[in-house]
Amino acid sequence: MKQYDRRLFFRSSVAVLVVFSAAGSFLMGQSDEVERFRFKDPQPQHYKMMARASDLDSRVKAHPEIGFVIQSSGKPADIQHASVDTRVAPRGKLMIWLMSHNTGLFDRVNSYGIHAIRVHYANKWFSICCQEKPVGEHCRGNIRLEAATGRDFSQDVQIPGPDGMMERAFQFVSWLDRENPQGGWDYFIDASGKGLRWQDIILAGSSHGSTTAARFAKYQAVSRVVALCGPRDQYQTWQSLPSATPANRFFGFSHVLDSGWVADHYCRSWELLGMHRFGPIVNVDKVKAPYLNTRRLVTDFDVNGDAKRAHSSVQPGRSAYKIKGKYPHEAVWRYLFTHPVDVVGKATSTDPSCIKIQKQ
Repeated sequence: MKQYDRRLFFRSSVAVLVVFSAAGSFLMGQSDEVERFRFKDPQPQHYKMMARASDLDSRVKAHPEIGFVIQSSGKPADIQHASVDTRVAPRGKLMIWLMSHNTGLFDRVNSYGIHAIRVHYANKWFSICCQEKPVGEHCRGNIRLEAATGRDFSQDVQIPGPDGMMERAFQFVSWLDRENPQGGWDYFIDASGKGLRWQDIILAGSSHGSTTAARFAKYQAVSRVVALCGPRDQYQTWQSLPSATPANRFFGFSHVLDSGWVADHYCRSWELLGMHRFGPIVNVDKVKAPYLNTRRLVTDFDVNGDAKRAHSSVQPGRSAYKIKGKYPHEAVWRYLFTHPVDVVGKATSTDPSCIKIQKQ
């Protein structure tokens, strides 16, 4: 017997209705949150699981022409990760991470009451396709959308449904529902039983992954986007396309010595996405949470002038900011994933040069 009915949820005896428009965007009822379910786990614990995409779905194939393989040097290349902590009250949100697995990030997200998975999807094409200079303004965005959806959006790649992020995430969550029912994974499967309930999905990634997360969210309504050191895709214009996901649901965090910031690529994308309508650029090392309720966060902690370290410094790991073994950016990561999307800062005008941090 299921723990809850996925089709309709109530809060304080008032139905929270989700309505999808023809364009795929959604309008929420009085709250962004559906009723939060409770785990039914006789032995609450932190579960960490792995599975190969090719073991979960016989339709999975490799696409070596774009660096998308199932095995590399005789080792599995399609391992996917998932985790949930049933000791923590669930928020009814699932993060799908679109980069290499980051245990530190997953542990933190789980501690916030958020489920987390990392799926194997086509992300190696970036150094192979759309290399023309200048590249077509929709070339990279179209490939990102095909890699995410498994639908035909680009003439440069052929990625079928079973190899797209959407279907692989669905197959993974379906497997997790069977293997780890204590984790309540079926909450994220929609009423049809054939896909995920995207309005409760957080799309997140760093660098290349953050850019694909943002592109997918323009097409499919999601709960929020967390873009670490990104999005990028300089000279592309997909960032300004009509969006299924409202702009206040996009959150970004970058280091000011990251080459993507110095060259104005990240900030350009933030403005094209409309994030400047919800607050100024805030330096998290000078302003405390909730950071003026903005969507645009930066750090300038000392990386010894190392742009590569700066690029990877905004997520938990060895490049991150540490003082006496602790991460000063703990509050930032919590903010990015849990700050209420309807609580926003004051709009600011666009700035043609975002290199200099706006004064607080």
